Amino acid sequence: ELDPSLKDKGFVYSSPIVRLRQLLNLHTNLRPCKAFEGNPLNYRDDIDLVVFRENTEGLYAGVEFFPVNKEMRNAFNTHPKFKRFMDVPENDLAISTRIFTRKACKNILTQAFEYAKKHNRKSVTVVEKPNVIRETSGMMVEEARKLAKTYPTIDLWETNVDAMTMWLVKNPQDYDVLVASNMFGDIVSDLSAQLIGGLGFAASGNIGDEYGLFEPTHGSAPKYAGKYKVNPTAMMLSTKLMLDWLGETDKASKLQHAIAENIKQGKVNTYDLGGNSSTLDVAKDVARLYEEQ
Repeated sequence: ELDPSLKDKGFVYSSPIVRLRQLLNLHTNLRPCKAFEGNPLNYRDDIDLVVFRENTEGLYAGVEFFPVNKEMRNAFNTHPKFKRFMDVPENDLAISTRIFTRKACKNILTQAFEYAKKHNRKSVTVVEKPNVIRETSGMMVEEARKLAKTYPTIDLWETNVDAMTMWLVKNPQDYDVLVASNMFGDIVSDLSAQLIGGLGFAASGNIGDEYGLFEPTHGSAPKYAGKYKVNPTAMMLSTKLMLDWLGETDKASKLQHAIAENIKQGKVNTYDLGGNSSTLDVAKDVARLYEEQ
């Protein structure tokens, strides 16, 4: 959000990460959720799923309207279901559009299926809500069914997003690859992160045709700035994803092994794991374990 000193001065906040995703066309958001041995926060020890989230469209595209002027109302009034909103006062109505393109649907689905093929995953689950959001979610599911025919060894599962949250809590070990539109992918990946210990373990890659941007999924936490208190595992796992993307697969593998060993040993942990080590303590321990390989 805007700094308090900038509010009421005509400035409008725009999320930096959302802008970067759009400007650099980082269309694919990759969010692995793997339970590491020895993590006391694991919901189950056999969770190993990956979320593919479309990164540039949907409700996060930022095409919103407030106030909704007469010209915009008249345009929307061509849809019969909008008529009941025509008399709502101008300052009492806001509209956020959910924009899908077939190209973006095909792309994120292809990324998910290709990942499943490369990593010997058995299923891809498309997470949408086509029974209610028929046009946009319907497009995603339609493209998933078409594409699945070209991957005969991979099962396609279709699950409504509300039911998906239930199934992830009940049987997370059953899932391999999930693929969803922007907002739904955001939701199910945060839920999945909690199943493996929370956002301190949740890495992500924002990947396009030319650029890659890698970050923990948790965003910023200004209240912890300078305290060296939080778990750096998500940042280190994001680095691992970056190394893979750069083709440094040996270094990526060594880094993941070092992270896993740090968690398994349980000697140098931050407060969320019941320890009293600092962010730097954990990073130094992982660096030591990396060098010892």
